[in-house]
Amino acid sequence: MPATPPIKFLQADGHRLEYQYFLAKRAGLPTLVFLHQGLGSLALWRDFPAQLAEQTGCAALVYSRYGYGRSDVIHTARKPDFLVHEGRIVLPEILATLGLDDIVLIGHSDGGTIALAYAGNGHPTRGVVVVAPHVRDEPATQEAIRRHLDAWPSGVLRERMARYHDDVDRMFLSWAKVWPSPDNAGWSIEPMLRHITCPLLAIQGIADDHGTMMQIDQIAALACGPVTLEKWPQCGHDPFRDQPERALAVIAAFVMGPVAR
Repeated sequence: MPATPPIKFLQADGHRLEYQYFLAKRAGLPTLVFLHQGLGSLALWRDFPAQLAEQTGCAALVYSRYGYGRSDVIHTARKPDFLVHEGRIVLPEILATLGLDDIVLIGHSDGGTIALAYAGNGHPTRGVVVVAPHVRDEPATQEAIRRHLDAWPSGVLRERMARYHDDVDRMFLSWAKVWPSPDNAGWSIEPMLRHITCPLLAIQGIADDHGTMMQIDQIAALACGPVTLEKWPQCGHDPFRDQPERALAVIAAFVMGPVAR
């Protein structure tokens, strides 16, 4: 396992963001860029980035978005296009600041949407991995978020998340309240998928209660590059937790196979 790098900070889109950068073991390989889920953070990836960097030999960048982890606390409501903004504006600025131009994106849930928005807006990437992504609003997502909202004030989720975010309530409410907003009705990034030409791996758990197989099926139907779909039984919204060894093996094979060619 590579040595754990220090946590540093950079400025992007007017906000201070925490990040970690794992050095590459071999030259000529892309940097793996990890994009966390809707309630995630740098720390909540745990040791998966280090394991994947070790197995592939790639460098790896992990960061917390605005409002998450130890990055700046959010003080404004999020807009329905917040995930597209992250992919179109914020991520390119982060990569430019760090001088990274040869990358593979690995996004979980909201992070998967950000990865698709980045690639779908013409930004260069050698490959994209999305795990439980959202490409359009659907009832399953809304129902899951309503359950989270109802349970949040005194629930186990809030207690657990408080360890990882400087302001857990602002983090959660700025995220959860945008989905059921009337302004979010009909939300979709499907038109962007037609502009994605790089190799793409999409993983979805069959037991995911935050989204159906429609999400990754739409990626396969609309993206213009080669798409590999993985539909995993006995797996929910977080394959990194439910089937970590499989996630590591499948994503490593993709990075060293279709992406490396």
